[in-house]
Amino acid sequence: MVGVGPPVCAGQGDSHPLMAAAGGPGPTCVLGIDLGTTSVKAALMTGTERGLALAQSCSRETLAHSDSLEAGPQGMEQDVQKIIRALNECLAALPQQQLQRVTHIGISGQMHGVVFWKSDKGCKWSECGTGPAFEPDKVSHLVTWQDGRCSPTFLSSLPLPQSHVSLATGFGCATVYWYLKNSPDFLKAYDAAGTIQDYVVAMLCDLKKPLMSVQNAASWGYFNCRNKSWNTDILKKSSFPVHLLPEVGDPGSIAGRTTCAWHGIPKGAKVGIALGDFQCSVYSCLTERTDAVLNVSTSAQLTISMPLGFQPPEAPDPSSAVTYFPYFNGDYLAVAASLNGGNVLATFVGMVAQWTQELGLEVQESAIYPRIIQAALAQKHSKLSVHPTIFGERHLPEQLASVTSIGASELSLGHVTRALCRGIVENLCSMLPVQHLEDTGVRRILGSGSALARNEFNS
Repeated sequence: MVGVGPPVCAGQGDSHPLMAAAGGPGPTCVLGIDLGTTSVKAALMTGTERGLALAQSCSRETLAHSDSLEAGPQGMEQDVQKIIRALNECLAALPQQQLQRVTHIGISGQMHGVVFWKSDKGCKWSECGTGPAFEPDKVSHLVTWQDGRCSPTFLSSLPLPQSHVSLATGFGCATVYWYLKNSPDFLKAYDAAGTIQDYVVAMLCDLKKPLMSVQNAASWGYFNCRNKSWNTDILKKSSFPVHLLPEVGDPGSIAGRTTCAWHGIPKGAKVGIALGDFQCSVYSCLTERTDAVLNVSTSAQLTISMPLGFQPPEAPDPSSAVTYFPYFNGDYLAVAASLNGGNVLATFVGMVAQWTQELGLEVQESAIYPRIIQAALAQKHSKLSVHPTIFGERHLPEQLASVTSIGASELSLGHVTRALCRGIVENLCSMLPVQHLEDTGVRRILGSGSALARNEFNS
């Protein structure tokens, strides 16, 4: 997420808290947090006479990947302890004086994934150098959106959802079904579940029942966006543990208040319902309905706004690469959501590092990245073509990556990197073609995301 500091409203009809900070008495602050796939980011916003201003920001790598004992190599899990440790490190690095003036907290994070916890033992609070902080207690690993344990065969055996979103591996409800079939005792240890951002909100506000925004609920599957409810009748018939499903609320609403001070943030600060990082990355830069947003972070999305009043179809087209996700104020976004973005470049960098190590050399991955980008910038157009879908796509899970038009004169690191970067963008454009953008009135494409920000070639 580029614009850390997702929208948080003080209540229905209230103005944005940042605007209140700009015009109200005293220099109050809003804290924005993003719990991403690879890092945690935090930003303090304050109001000034000229408008809104970023007071301070911080980012920490989570390094949270963990092997899955149950799912094996197809599993993709993260250690929640490490995610919260990175969050605590971020907040400890922010100025105490400004944290003490925080009145609102907005939290976004990686969508689709699921973490389970015991509602009365979700965390432990203790004193640290900057005041009270919490760490996970009876909490499972986070099964992320990248998880691949649910095969197409397994997914086809599940009940048909009453939802406009096609079910896919890595979706929260699909993961619960997998545990129900393969490890039912695992689920018996927990009585609450949510995305990682829902977990943090629940801990801050001491929610006995997790609260989830429509944005994140849609990303789990088996959720009807038209009536804002889970497919409980369908789920109950197949013995799905519906007691694990969170309550659902509108994005922008308040989930609760901090029940105690947190890293100097006062008790009673308003905490917004957790939001999807995808919607927030779009919100940070989308200003006109004639804009499209190209976001490349760990994954990649090409997004356009749907017209006012748009309602998604009642049933999805499983072969379609375009999905409609709830945005804010009842609006929807049409998105080509690719599973292949910055993670493809990261895998390529890791491969180069491994090859050099196998040759008896040692090069840090952090040193490889800027060098391959410079090498790509030095090359002109090449015929080398990389179809980069090493992680498959939700609508074509078994179509993996390929390289074509390989010529002897185009095997340099620069040629390959250039073709790989171009392939990531071309893959998105094949999912949501330029002609479709033009037909819907798109006049410009705005770029966002960490992989774009650090990549001069794709910029």
